[in-house]
Amino acid sequence: MSASKLDIEFFEAVERVNNSTESFPADFLLRLYAYYKRATNNDDKPSSRRPIINAFKMNALLQTQDISPEGAKEAYIELVNSYFEK
Repeated sequence: MSASKLDIEFFEAVERVNNSTESFPADFLLRLYAYYKRATNNDDKPSSRRPIINAFKMNALLQTQDISPEGAKEAYIELVNSYFEK
């Protein structure tokens, strides 16, 4: 998949999630968070006011540390598409 096509599909998947009115399961949100941060090369540490949430987010980020930004975009798209197929 070309970089521009991948970027378009990625941002469409992000919009699909952002425009959804349903509540997502916590594990799904953590995976989305980690893939999004990796896909956008955002190395900022989690900044929730609740330490337990930061710990879960940090764990999710650590699990994706060996994924390239392109791989993270593909994983994000696949995760969103599989969730909404249900």
